[in-house]
Amino acid sequence: MSEKFKAIVLNQSGKDFSREIKTLDKSFFKTGDVLVKIDYSGLNYKDALILKNGATLVKEYPHIPGIDFSGKVLESANNDLKPGDEVVLTGCRVGEIYPGGYSQLVKVKSELLVKKPKNISSKNAMILGTAGFTSLMCAFAVKAREEILLGEKVKEVLVTGATGGVGSIAVMVLSKLGYNVTAVTGKKEKSGFLKEFGAKNVIERKEFEGEPKLLAKGLWDGVVDTVGGNILANVITQTKPSGIVAACGNAGGIKLNTSVMPFIIRGVKLWGIDSVMISKKRREFIWSQVPELIDFKLLEKNIKMVNLEELLNIFPKMLKGETLGRILVDPNK
Repeated sequence: MSEKFKAIVLNQSGKDFSREIKTLDKSFFKTGDVLVKIDYSGLNYKDALILKNGATLVKEYPHIPGIDFSGKVLESANNDLKPGDEVVLTGCRVGEIYPGGYSQLVKVKSELLVKKPKNISSKNAMILGTAGFTSLMCAFAVKAREEILLGEKVKEVLVTGATGGVGSIAVMVLSKLGYNVTAVTGKKEKSGFLKEFGAKNVIERKEFEGEPKLLAKGLWDGVVDTVGGNILANVITQTKPSGIVAACGNAGGIKLNTSVMPFIIRGVKLWGIDSVMISKKRREFIWSQVPELIDFKLLEKNIKMVNLEELLNIFPKMLKGETLGRILVDPNK
């Protein structure tokens, strides 16, 4: 294979920030013991922030962004990974402090890679990607109400930001687990899309944007919140006793206007979801559950495939909330 490869490269000099598609060689990579040929990456909200201006997450330039990818091992100094092995990577600060997936090649530390389950394709692994991986973590957090806390069975579950990459897959997974899923969205016209994914009900986002009460009527056994801000504050007050709120997003704001009342009166659990710095054992477990809980035929109907050039044009739309479903990146297209 050629020593040259194509990648998106971010650079910053003073206040001048740039993003360009460049041809590089393997000497660009300063760390890592496994060289991977990338098949696919994805566009996540964090990726869009990094592409915009580095989002204070990128510490060294020049830098290749892209926080997830799937591909095939080309070279390896680790005995557990051989050339030809198919691998997947989400999180682990790849695309932030390590070179990421918006590239035809990448070199990473072997401990960050997970062998892809044999019964899903490399394309499907990235249709799921960081968004889907986070959704699964959220769903398992909600499920913990009955499994770890030995509470009553989960029945009614709310998902905010439900038309987004994380939210839509969370609707699917929670529905597959047998829960009644209510989806919250600012795009009421997408109700059909959400019901196809398994939502029983769809509620408009504006109902959760007002000033939260100290305690509202308990409606939800579990919540997956992908938005943050006032929406998260409101759903906490609507969560039933011993309910779990899995929080994984901040598009609606980073501040949380709440009180101790839901936590000490109802025993509500606010479960922060970090899909970046989790153990390899946990990552391997989550990937092992994918074939049982994900309907890839349905997901494939709601993806948009872009190349590196098109990616630079589409990421601003995600920041404006104008994208739907999962955006897949093929760096070889």
